Parts: sequence; structure tokens; C-alpha cells
Amino acid sequence: MGVDGKLTNLPVLVLNQSYEPLNICRVRRAVVLIQGGKAELLENGVGYLHSALDLFSIPSVIRLSVMIKRPRAERRMTRFEIFNRDHYTCQYCGKKTHQLTLDHVMPRHRKGEHTWENVVSACIACNRHKAGRTPEEANMKLARKPTRPHNTGIFNVPYQLRNKTEWQKYLLQ
Repeated sequence: MGVDGKLTNLPVLVLNQSYEPLNICRVRRAVVLIQGGKAELLENGVGYLHSALDLFSIPSVIRLSVMIKRPRAERRMTRFEIFNRDHYTCQYCGKKTHQLTLDHVMPRHRKGEHTWENVVSACIACNRHKAGRTPEEANMKLARKPTRPHNTGIFNVPYQLRNKTEWQKYLLQ
């Protein structure tokens, strides 16, 4: 398929046979799954791909033909997961940005642990202002108490892709 590389790299939501979100793949992989009879197209994307002999709809959402059983893995605490949990928002000033750092509510040098309940997203300015103090000592308030996300086993769609309108009916809010 001689196609514009940008179109083949667009994200496609992959659903299990039960319509449960499983993963995100790229258009190229989704078209291969559809053409191989392993998936069906549920939502069209932004146009068509042309090959020498055929025309393919660019998928935005596909559903697998067979049920995939997967283990319910414990969610790992990573920068991405913390930022995702906090909706890419500073937990002190409320600023939405991708220029975030991780902040330990109870500083590590004061026996604060590196756990879901003690780590929040903070903008650089708020992190500098808080420094090695607790929020109370720095006269800062947390927007919400940090908690461990529920391990529902549901695929966690990256925050920046959640606004794709054709995906909304397949995602739990």
C-alpha cells in the first residue's frame, strides 16, 4: 500500500469480541486484521487507503472476531499512569499542562513513601515552591487526595486520546 505515512500511523481502538476496549493499534495493523478476517470495522476514520487493486476505509474502531482472555494485571505506578490519573493537571494550582513533574506529598527525606497515595502531578513552579516541605508547611492545598486507581482490568486509554468522539460509546467514563 503506497500510502501517506501519517494516515497509516493514526490510532485505532481495538475492542474484544465482547466490545471491551483491549488496546490501541495503528491503521496499518487494523487494516491487516480486517482483511485477514480477524476483526471487523465498527467506526470509519478520516478517509480511505488506496492500494494498487483496492480501496480500504481507514478504521477508527475495530472489533476482534474472537474473544481474547487476558489476565487482570496490577497497574504499575509509572509517570504516565500518575499523569493519567491526575488528568495531566497540577494537583496544587489546577493548571493543565504536559510540562509536569512528580511530587511526593510527604517528602521522601521525611520518610514519605513512593506510593500511589503519596505521589501527585505538579507543575514545575508548584514543585519548586513546595520544595522539601509538606503542602501544609508550604501553604498549598491538594486539589484531591491521591489514591491508587481501581484495577478494573479495563484498558486505560491515554488521556490525550479520550476526546476522540467516535470512541466515546465504547469507553467507560
